[in-house]
Amino acid sequence: MISKFKTTFFSKIPKFWIVNTLLFSLLFLSWTIQGQQLETIIDEAIKNNPNIQAVIKQHAIATEKVIETNSLPNTQLSGGYTLSSTEMPMMQQGEFSVMQMLPWFGTISARRSLASAMADADFVEIDIAKRKIAMAVSQSYFRLYEIARKQQVLDSNIQLLQVYERLALTSVEVGQASAVSVLRLQMRQNDLIEQKLRLQQDYSAALTAINKIMNREEVTDISIRDSLTIPEREVEVDFSKLKLHPEITKFNELNEVVSQADILNKKESAPDFGIGMQYMLLNEAPNMLMPMATLSIPLFNKKYKSVTRQNKLKFEELEIQKQASENSLMTQLQAAIKARNAARISLETQDKNLKQAQHANEILLKNYETGTINFNEVLDVQELQLKFQISRIEAISAYYIQKSIIDYYTATE
Repeated sequence: MISKFKTTFFSKIPKFWIVNTLLFSLLFLSWTIQGQQLETIIDEAIKNNPNIQAVIKQHAIATEKVIETNSLPNTQLSGGYTLSSTEMPMMQQGEFSVMQMLPWFGTISARRSLASAMADADFVEIDIAKRKIAMAVSQSYFRLYEIARKQQVLDSNIQLLQVYERLALTSVEVGQASAVSVLRLQMRQNDLIEQKLRLQQDYSAALTAINKIMNREEVTDISIRDSLTIPEREVEVDFSKLKLHPEITKFNELNEVVSQADILNKKESAPDFGIGMQYMLLNEAPNMLMPMATLSIPLFNKKYKSVTRQNKLKFEELEIQKQASENSLMTQLQAAIKARNAARISLETQDKNLKQAQHANEILLKNYETGTINFNEVLDVQELQLKFQISRIEAISAYYIQKSIIDYYTATE
């Protein structure tokens, strides 16, 4: 029955046209349905990611500390009363006093400025965290795209091998091919099915990873675009934007923190003073109300001089760290650009290889019309074709993964 079907099917339609049309559609399959927009996924991740939420809470705490700095030292209340009686008219029967210590002029303002500078430094960390989440989501998205597209390519090649298998069965029936060719084609299909099952495991792991970045309680599928193309021309990278990167600008904020800490240190090295009132109860005499004042002088000020020297060293340390960060970011950016360009070169090469593989298949299938097809050669070309398709998908994925790194370093928003 199978033999009759094969003969009837291929007798009505030219075999070369059938297989060549299928091959072309499988090689360059591109659907128009678009998946979930990457920007939407990034927005959800930034909104829900616990790392960003933790940094936001840290900034909120730093902002509250600005309010905390406006407080004064505790007000001191004291009092005493003599329980034993005395007939001396001027003898003190009891006393009550209140004292409020005050920092030197401008100290509270300096504390507030220091707390504000620290809050600003924490705010920069929010920007860094958002950029890192955007990059992580993008890279996970393109890995999902790579795996999904590989699965599609494997499905396409399995279908192609099934067509070749039908051709081989027909050739075996007419004595133009060996049954070994059919077995080789079937074993190749088994191998591709195994690869597809492995990719399913990889896809599940990658899907879990991106869902965790988005802080979803349950792992839900992500709609991935069916096709990605690389732009014909690259936008020139503006390396000067590195100086605007939050990993660099945060050192400006940290310098401001140290500067405000130095100002506060000088204020705290000044004397503290206090004002108060004492109320005295006298035995058989008018009670007395006496204003009071106190002064706290830091005679031993080695502590404040040491803090000044520490702040100077901190300025120097931050400048060195800033230069090291600029060098590191520049190195990583250049490496990403190099890898992105390499991915473009690889993609162009694979496109050329795929066209040549298609041409080779056309030649082999034309030979089938004359009954001289070599299924070993067909299988060899198919294996090369699959290799080029996989390499092409990996090149596109690598291109966009490296682009996400470039965007992390050069995006201005």
